[in-house]
Amino acid sequence: MTGSMNSARFYHTVFLLTNAHVLVTGELNNCLDINSDELYDPSTGTWAVTRRMNSARLDHTTSVLINGNVLVIGGINYYLLSSTELYDSLKETLAMADTMNSPRSYHTAFLLKNRYALVTDGLNINTAENSTELY
Repeated sequence: MTGSMNSARFYHTVFLLTNAHVLVTGELNNCLDINSDELYDPSTGTWAVTRRMNSARLDHTTSVLINGNVLVIGGINYYLLSSTELYDSLKETLAMADTMNSPRSYHTAFLLKNRYALVTDGLNINTAENSTELY
């Protein structure tokens, strides 16, 4: 058995960091967007709340970059988001990153061999989005 998270959540993302910790970003909890992230330490079996995101979000994507940092992309926070945030896994800090040209949720993002993250498709208001962006 391991420790419980500090917040119950769904519509979040989970990623394994290069230091073997697990980062959980975003959530919807009791129908409220919450901008907390949590970090799991497998050596102690405990969860800790990390820096809060600048924008609460759900239905977003996260991509672990080659340098171990995590790019948090788009999603929903009452409105569709075009914002992105960068989580520095060494400093455990969050900073705003470049804004997307189109706000989107329910999209996909993956890391290319050239070290860029490709963001594709998704939903923009009630319309399917067919654009792509590189980060």
